[in-house]
Amino acid sequence: MLGSERLRIAVPSKGRLRDNAIEILKGAGLRFRLSGRRLFSVCSDTDTRIIFSNVQDIPVLVAEGVVDLGITGSDQVAEKRVEVVEHHKLGFGRCRVSVAAHKDSEVRKPADLSGKVVGSSFANLAADYFAREGVDDVHVIAIEGAVEVMVLLGLVDAIVEIVETGNSLLENDLVELWPVRAAEAVLIGNDRPRDTAECERFLRRVEGVLAARRYSLLEYNCPADKLEEATRITPGFSSPTVTRLLDDRWVAVRVLVERDVIHGVLDQLEAIGCVAILESDLRHTRL
Repeated sequence: MLGSERLRIAVPSKGRLRDNAIEILKGAGLRFRLSGRRLFSVCSDTDTRIIFSNVQDIPVLVAEGVVDLGITGSDQVAEKRVEVVEHHKLGFGRCRVSVAAHKDSEVRKPADLSGKVVGSSFANLAADYFAREGVDDVHVIAIEGAVEVMVLLGLVDAIVEIVETGNSLLENDLVELWPVRAAEAVLIGNDRPRDTAECERFLRRVEGVLAARRYSLLEYNCPADKLEEATRITPGFSSPTVTRLLDDRWVAVRVLVERDVIHGVLDQLEAIGCVAILESDLRHTRL
């Protein structure tokens, strides 16, 4: 039995989701050791327990209060039909749940699967999707494991399955027909954590980790007469930090810029005469 720990956090026990989840936890300041096949680890400074579990089970563990927080796929949350709080989208594990069929199939739209058999490891998601599309007579069967091969074996007419690169579909002579829903890793919780204050503290830390991944710190020297134009290019989170230099024709600017647009911003700053432009990664931030 686990003791009276302050928090329990479930993370995937294997795969890329596990590695990224551990990176998030450690970025948020949790200190724990990974030990072989051990199914939980203890943070010595906070008494938080990290529980390693199957990604499919985590939504249920959170909903039932077995753990306080969990990192899993948003597709798994929808599949389990449980009531949880989605605290953060984590920006990794992005994929989509899609309908796929044999490359020679004549299926082109949901109605073409009327009266057909569809296999899926997301049977609830699949059934809900076809119900929304008004195709009520699709027979959805739950399949675990190698779902893609079931079409080749003639057991199903199509599948509803996770697609990332599409390589697995190609290897089994399947084609992706249309998406059912997008998915990514999420941090979920319930409304009754063991330690509310510790839970809020951890969530705030995770928010800081995610913000640091979203932004870069940009520093540059700007001609003083171009500051207003530069500020329009880099308005910052609240406002840029501007410092007068010894040469009063120049000012130094520090500002947060979203990484997705950083290269365009650099081009614009350079075009108006800014120099010594430096981009720095952030490890953690509070915004």
